[in-house]
Amino acid sequence: MVTYAREPVQVYLREDQMQILEALAQQQHTSVADLVRQGIDAFVTHLPPLTAAVDTISTTDDRDPLRGIIGMFASDTGDLGTDHDRYLAEFEEEDNRPWLRKSS
Repeated sequence: MVTYAREPVQVYLREDQMQILEALAQQQHTSVADLVRQGIDAFVTHLPPLTAAVDTISTTDDRDPLRGIIGMFASDTGDLGTDHDRYLAEFEEEDNRPWLRKSS
């Protein structure tokens, strides 16, 4: 079973793009949205993997909705994966300094 994002994505297309998609959708007895999804799948298939972690993610794996963010970000911090709690705590401490708080 195919699952879709819980929020729709709004994309602005040129008039000629929309006309082509509508004609193809009618010809293939499908929706414009399905054609857009097919186009994205075809495009992504030909891209080099972003990282080894991203390459291992299955596009049909819906066990954890956050799996898709694995490998999306880069950091010069070599121990971020193991010491992430320490970094989050330091960030929280910095964020709670009285002189940094926004006044309302």
